[in-house]
Amino acid sequence: MAASPARWPRWHWRKAGIRATLYEAYDATADGVGGMLGMAPNGLSALDILDAGDGVRGIGEPVQAMVMQSWTGKRLAQLGDMSGPPFLHAVWRSDLYRYLYDEAVRRGITIEHGKQLVDLTDTGETVTARFADGTTAAADVLIGADGVRSTVRSLIDPASPQPKYDGLLGFGGWSAAQCPTATPATMYMVFGKRAFFSYTVTRTGRVGWFVNLPRREPMTFAEAQAVGGPAWLTELREVFAADRTPAVDILDGTDPAEMVITGGLEIMPPAPRWHRGRVVLIGDAAHAPSHSSGQGASQAIEGAVHLARCLRDLPPAEAFVAYERLRRGRVERITAQAERTNSNKAAGSIARVLRDLTMPVAMKLMAKPEKMAWQYGYRIDWHAPVTGVPSELTVAG
Repeated sequence: MAASPARWPRWHWRKAGIRATLYEAYDATADGVGGMLGMAPNGLSALDILDAGDGVRGIGEPVQAMVMQSWTGKRLAQLGDMSGPPFLHAVWRSDLYRYLYDEAVRRGITIEHGKQLVDLTDTGETVTARFADGTTAAADVLIGADGVRSTVRSLIDPASPQPKYDGLLGFGGWSAAQCPTATPATMYMVFGKRAFFSYTVTRTGRVGWFVNLPRREPMTFAEAQAVGGPAWLTELREVFAADRTPAVDILDGTDPAEMVITGGLEIMPPAPRWHRGRVVLIGDAAHAPSHSSGQGASQAIEGAVHLARCLRDLPPAEAFVAYERLRRGRVERITAQAERTNSNKAAGSIARVLRDLTMPVAMKLMAKPEKMAWQYGYRIDWHAPVTGVPSELTVAG
């Protein structure tokens, strides 16, 4: 049994010999919700274990190089090139959701909507979930996959910290603008004078983009939505007016009605406690690195596969301990690295100059395949047995 929402695949439970039912808090599906995200090679590798990696590659855009630029147009660094494998796949969240949802249903996973968890009872032998509509459900274990504002997390540990605002507002969309200087299969990461702008040109010529706009005070999703697409596009054009990049042209080619307005971006530092009894956290409920990490989706999928392995080989109490030992160090390292990237996106005038001077040197030292293998080359050995003190890890350079 897993708590809501239905964001990542659950058929790995069946691969491990576990029957799962997904209880989704929302009444409807999440079709059309969300903007562009990066699916890293390590996340796709985890999906390959479920025979789903190629399906996600098919709905995504391969990105073989990542070019970092300053607001002046100066190239600061480049990761990857056209001769190598994709650095990541840019995937629209709504497309990813629909593919994973349909695949889960096709493989026989039961999904029940309108099941908002309000409480649970753990007898030591079973867990019973109680939902807002008055219904209940019992299972051997309950897995909380209910996001950064997890109800399950608060039930495991009432003192657990809540997500925190990372100082950025998020926007995104598709543009019909022409970018003759842009190379397909390349993602451009522009550290603008006042905000961060990223864009990539797809194989069909469409331009996908997203913006991280520094703002001292957070805005809720509802507050940001209330401002409206036309007003936000006007503000963003003004923000990027001084930048010598295609940002304004790309914004001009964006339909306000199709613009993605996220509001304040949040991170969820790895929770102090991931499990209690027969209840465990997974994905954003346990840890949500900054969007700057490009690892949010991939880490959720990695964690799901590892948890399935642990439950396959160990009783719940030992499985949850093994799962946390396999995962905590890795997600804490990714979270810390993403926070450093965030500070570059919101740099002030002096910090901006220092960043532009030091980034080329830093990236030459750090952006080598062997330096990045710990993150992108991470591979899970599904067939390796999980013991009570796990230490196995395979890294492909």
